[in-house]
Amino acid sequence: MPLKPFDYTLAFDKINFREQPHLYLIGKGEQGVLLVEPYKSEILPHWRFKDPEIALTSAKHIYRQFLDYKAANDFIGMDMARKFLQMGYTRSRRYANHKSGKKYKGPVPDDKKGQSGAHGREQLPQVIDEVKAASARVFYDYWQKTKNDADYQQMIKEHRLKYEVDQ
Repeated sequence: MPLKPFDYTLAFDKINFREQPHLYLIGKGEQGVLLVEPYKSEILPHWRFKDPEIALTSAKHIYRQFLDYKAANDFIGMDMARKFLQMGYTRSRRYANHKSGKKYKGPVPDDKKGQSGAHGREQLPQVIDEVKAASARVFYDYWQKTKNDADYQQMIKEHRLKYEVDQ
């Protein structure tokens, strides 16, 4: 049974996903991480990755939020905390590999905006920043703890069966 794709057409500024969990689609990777309220507003202020010390404080706080959402049986909160930890890893890695945070030369062509990939653009050279790489490792460890949590895995299955599988 195919899963529904993440729906970017929703009026995210008008939806409280805690009150309307049926509208939440897990999506792929970090999809929706900066859109889904009230979770974005609860987690984003604690998301930082400037250096490993700041990343550790951030990752620990977000992991505690994950556990609080778990205790409240709030799957969407758990998933959003997982997404922020994953994003901490991916953004730290991006800045670890590219000081500017930009991976490719030049702008994305208008007909390719919103898509991922190089779109024929040249990749900028990598210059490893060990500080950001250490931040990425911190987030990676916490992301894996959330991703592999047995209760979280069970709740993914339940959410998808209840809301995401096209019948």
